[in-house]
Amino acid sequence: MSFGPSRIHSRRSEVRRRRRNGRCGSPNARLAHQVAAELLDRGIYVVGFSYPVVPRGAARIRFQISAAHEPAHLERAVAAFVEVGRAHAVI
Repeated sequence: MSFGPSRIHSRRSEVRRRRRNGRCGSPNARLAHQVAAELLDRGIYVVGFSYPVVPRGAARIRFQISAAHEPAHLERAVAAFVEVGRAHAVI
């Protein structure tokens, strides 16, 4: 599966559509999906997920790191996460 620009654009469109339609469930789920969308806007691909993957009312954001990532990639991801997290007062 390719994760090039067209795949990222498709995912970005899906996230925005779900946010507009209010299909993200609990407040925690909406926040997780909104944070994931904002990180994607910054070029960081993460997945926001909620019930039934985690207990009802809970939500998580999944980061996946591989050996192909360089330290600069990780620093950029952490900086983006801190920026978005602070904007939403979750860190």
